[in-house]
Amino acid sequence: MKKKLSLLSVLLAAACTVGPDYVQPTTPPSQAFKETGTWDPATPMDDINRGNWWVIYQDPILNNLESQIDISNQNLAQAEANYRAAVAIADQTRASLFPIISGTGGATRSGNGGSRGTSTSTTYSNTSYAGNGTSAANSYNLSAGASWTIDIWGRIRRQLESDEANAQASAADLASARLSAQSELATDYFALRVQDELQRLLDKTAADDQKIVTILQNQYNVGVAAPGDLLSAQTQMENAQAAATNTGIQRAQLEHAIAVLIGRAPSDFALGAQAGTGRIPVIPASVPSTLLQRRPDIASAERKAAAANAEIGVAVAAYYPQLTLSASYGVASTLLSNLVSATTTVWSFGASAADNIIDFGARDAATAEARANFDASVALYRQTVLTAFQNVEDNLAAQRILVTQEKQQAKATADAQKAEQIALNQYKEGIVPYNTVLTAQIVALGDEQASLTVTSNRLAASVALIEALGGGWDAKQLPDVSGPIIPNPL
Repeated sequence: MKKKLSLLSVLLAAACTVGPDYVQPTTPPSQAFKETGTWDPATPMDDINRGNWWVIYQDPILNNLESQIDISNQNLAQAEANYRAAVAIADQTRASLFPIISGTGGATRSGNGGSRGTSTSTTYSNTSYAGNGTSAANSYNLSAGASWTIDIWGRIRRQLESDEANAQASAADLASARLSAQSELATDYFALRVQDELQRLLDKTAADDQKIVTILQNQYNVGVAAPGDLLSAQTQMENAQAAATNTGIQRAQLEHAIAVLIGRAPSDFALGAQAGTGRIPVIPASVPSTLLQRRPDIASAERKAAAANAEIGVAVAAYYPQLTLSASYGVASTLLSNLVSATTTVWSFGASAADNIIDFGARDAATAEARANFDASVALYRQTVLTAFQNVEDNLAAQRILVTQEKQQAKATADAQKAEQIALNQYKEGIVPYNTVLTAQIVALGDEQASLTVTSNRLAASVALIEALGGGWDAKQLPDVSGPIIPNPL
């Protein structure tokens, strides 16, 4: 017994956690975003470090829709379930650090056959002999046992480290799914409102064209207007009507998409038309270094790198023997009433070590795989950071350039509308042919549609920039999934 304890003491003294400790990978340095430029935002907003980032658009309907994402979005529900599963996996691994205690109890009755024709019957202890020569015996037992695989080399701890990092990565994936659904909803909502404005514009154009057709029809009836002018005006009106009808397709699809995002069947959801496209806030960008803390996809990639690093330790620990302690204690009796006080006891205590002597390079290959997986996860993390920088730069550039384009397009639209009115007045006075009016109308309508397109692009770019900046999320929101563990035997 003393030899066994001495061996155990040596193993415990040598206890350690094998494998490399995790160091967060470095990322390309960046001191400032290039595309912020020197432009001066007209209406700068406060930093969007908040959960409900969409409130900066000041649209109650959007606010109400966004509030339903967490409740009903099924993609989000799936991501949340995946997170709970990841936490449960970590809890299972953590339980492996503790001894397993078990208990058993049993009762048996056994017998043997005798010769036929025997008529005697005698009872000894708890064994009965029947007259036919058969016998039966009862026995009862109660025992408890425990086994403990001691984590001398830190294999379980490294696995737990990996599982906890994966659980946090899953939490970040949940945040990414939430942010993606929120931004997709906002983008679809604003696109739908742009379609409402386009519908209003085309309906007004068709109505104005109808008035011109009426004038030309009257003039044609008295022989003043040429038939070609009347046909051209009718064609212009019909084109506007057809375009107005066509807007219903995209609007319906956007409405259906919004319904699915909030977990509703498209047939049970409707959004009424609303005038205006909403205000467009200018979103300020923070310094690049804070982006590493504000993007959930970056946090997920970093946590997965940490998990992959811990898996190297799991692979390295396979080179070392696994030590298991076991013990059991029990009592047995032929009488149930004497079971607890029985003097017959059964006990055992032991230790076992298991290791592979020859594995033909399997552990070497597993370790090489773990190291390669870590290198891949580091590369993915760094690429995620670079892509995040690109996302911000892209949308900063879009935000800056679209502001300028909007001003230019607004001036072009105003000039086109003036030109249209002048051409119409000149036509009424007989100075220019109707083709001049028609051309001016086409140009004016095209510029008004272009203005709506710029507005739509600005709204989409503002939402995309918020998403690129993390939507107010912060890495401090990652849950603490750690729990109690047995101290390392060292």
